[in-house]
Amino acid sequence: MEHVTDRSTARAAKVQLAARLADDPGVTGVGLARQDADYVLRVDLTEASAGARVPGQVDGVAVVTRVIGSVRTLPAT
Repeated sequence: MEHVTDRSTARAAKVQLAARLADDPGVTGVGLARQDADYVLRVDLTEASAGARVPGQVDGVAVVTRVIGSVRTLPAT
């Protein structure tokens, strides 16, 4: 039987990963995502090269990356 990562385990790993990547200018966000029956950590990046600084797992929880580009604030309307 395969190991399934539950939500509380993924949340705990997210806290650690977010702290580790907090000062990385190539990271725009860290969150949870579903992948099949598992929870994974998803890291949003400004560019693909930033992915080299992101670990493949944290405490047994898989980490996936997605390049979304720069995030900017929209003007108030």
